[in-house]
Amino acid sequence: MDLKGKFITFEGSEGSGKSTQAALALEYLKQRNSPVMLVREPGGVKISERIRGLLLDVKNTGMGDECETLLYMAARAQMVKEALVPALGAGKIVLCDRFLDSTIAYQGFGNGVDVKFIKELGSFATKSIKPDLTILFDIETQKGLARANARKDRIEQRPLDYHNRVRQGYLTLAREHPQRIKVITVDADKEQIFKQVKTLIDAVL
Repeated sequence: MDLKGKFITFEGSEGSGKSTQAALALEYLKQRNSPVMLVREPGGVKISERIRGLLLDVKNTGMGDECETLLYMAARAQMVKEALVPALGAGKIVLCDRFLDSTIAYQGFGNGVDVKFIKELGSFATKSIKPDLTILFDIETQKGLARANARKDRIEQRPLDYHNRVRQGYLTLAREHPQRIKVITVDADKEQIFKQVKTLIDAVL
């Protein structure tokens, strides 16, 4: 596959501010007249957004870990086919709010689904496309949950232990992939943090 564009993902546990930073990055690149688009996961395209509704609906209390993992992958596969591949092929910069690392952290480390299996399935769903840069926003778990929305979705409602495992999963991934995953500690206001984000983006572009 001839993918001329650049692919940058934004990762982090609940309340880390990654979506805010992704939106700031979009505006920054638009101001530079760069060909850029922002997608979110799960979601980004019509079918994937419908799957997102199923995944995050608090009423779906009986959803098993296997079903949850496969639904995230299904949403991702559709977004990759419909949005990511055409955009990268056209030379665009694609910013993505969550990608495969999220499933490894949340469903793998969080729920205990086999990480090796997630990575193998992930390679199929993503057509083996890997981000050029992943920015991981790390925040102390309780502080992040306190910052998350008062109306919590199905994943946010999970206990503190679960969210601690997710955070440790992310930090494990960062240690395994230091060239790709850059960790920013969330300990300043969004403008200060975005200065660090901008430096990382400028370096990869």
